[in-house]
Amino acid sequence: MASRVLAALIPLVLAARAQDLPRSAPVAEPPVAENPAPAPDTVVSRSEQFRVTGDDSLIRGTVAMLAEQAKDELLRLTEEKDTWKIPVAIRLHGRPGDPLPARAVAMRLFVVEGVMRLQIDIHLGRGIDRDGLPRAVIAALLYERALRANPGDVPLQVPPWLAEGLREATAWRMNQSDRRLYEALFKRGGVFRLDDLFGMGETDFESMDGATRAAFRVSSGALVMALLEQPQGCMGFRDFLNEAAAHQGEMPVLLRRHFPGLNLSENSLAKWWNLQLAVMGGLNPLTDVLTISQTENQLVEALHLHIRSPEGIFVRRPLDAWPELAALAEPERQAGVRPAQEVLVRLSYRCFPSHRPLLAEYQLILQSIAKNQTTGIPGRLASLEETRAVMTTRASRARDYLDWFEITRARETSGAFDDYRLLKERLKANPRRRNDPLSSYLDRMERIFHRETGRPPWQSPADESWPAAPW
Repeated sequence: MASRVLAALIPLVLAARAQDLPRSAPVAEPPVAENPAPAPDTVVSRSEQFRVTGDDSLIRGTVAMLAEQAKDELLRLTEEKDTWKIPVAIRLHGRPGDPLPARAVAMRLFVVEGVMRLQIDIHLGRGIDRDGLPRAVIAALLYERALRANPGDVPLQVPPWLAEGLREATAWRMNQSDRRLYEALFKRGGVFRLDDLFGMGETDFESMDGATRAAFRVSSGALVMALLEQPQGCMGFRDFLNEAAAHQGEMPVLLRRHFPGLNLSENSLAKWWNLQLAVMGGLNPLTDVLTISQTENQLVEALHLHIRSPEGIFVRRPLDAWPELAALAEPERQAGVRPAQEVLVRLSYRCFPSHRPLLAEYQLILQSIAKNQTTGIPGRLASLEETRAVMTTRASRARDYLDWFEITRARETSGAFDDYRLLKERLKANPRRRNDPLSSYLDRMERIFHRETGRPPWQSPADESWPAAPW
């Protein structure tokens, strides 16, 4: 009976307790972060603009570092701070050894739920493309600048000359570019014209061979540096980059808008470009002086006459052929010596100083040939040849003496070969033996050769004093 009473009272007590308890407050949802935490297989770069996914953590970290490096170089070139707004996703595909697609690195822009998204896809079939990755990062950064300046739905395209020019300008400022490329390009009058640079599309750029691509990059780099050298160059260049990817018209029009100095004439841009190539190629006649050997090489090329053949074609003849001009009229003799005179004038600005009197004497000889006053010319030419030979011999002896003096008077080593010496010692201390069948066969043959000849296989029978290999 008591148990039945207790069972009836329990629901009444619980109902009374429920009336006394306060009502529970609604649970608040946690706020959504603007930049959600990255997934476990994602590496975020230092500036947090690049998020790399795919492959292992080591490869992701390397790609993030290379992307930040390309970005830092661009910011240093334009002298501005990092104010990015749109992140860039980098996705890694494939494994080393996999067949490569048509493009190992590709950059694309698409919209996800009304939000612009920049993404770089990298295929790792041949490892990280150290050339294509920085170029894709620069293109993505220029896209991001254009979207910040003009958020509307505008087609975007980064011209190849701009991406390559920015990379080359950065390499030049970091002393990582080859000056000889600029010198060779300037001497040959260039491979590309400005219209060729501006009209180069992505498909044509990808189909270039290595030499043509190097010339294109050098030409583009000189153009970018010529723009940076303009008055208010950095400010104008930053404004130009904000519009470059979204510009749909002719590129010279956009350049003249941001660089007023290019409006002086129709050829102002081409003149600035050629001047930049000349300066970077080391052809400044006011500061650079040729060595004796370089002066001699250019002097040999300069001392030639141009004689008209019976067919009316000018034939290039050495200076020793001056008697062939004696039978010609004076205007034809003048035309025959004029090219050599012009080259000697240009050479006099940059020749080795001791050659200037010789160039002046050659000018007098050419004038005498043009006037047909040839008395004593063979002796004068022979005297000049002898003087040049003596100068060349003395210069060679002086260089050899300086080399000998530096070697014999050295009190400490330069350390240039320390890495090689340490590597040699490590290889000798820890020889690496391969156990594959081919290596085992070669090791047996080496032991047999040692036993029969008594010398290592790399030593020539004619020279028993050849030093033993380190391994």
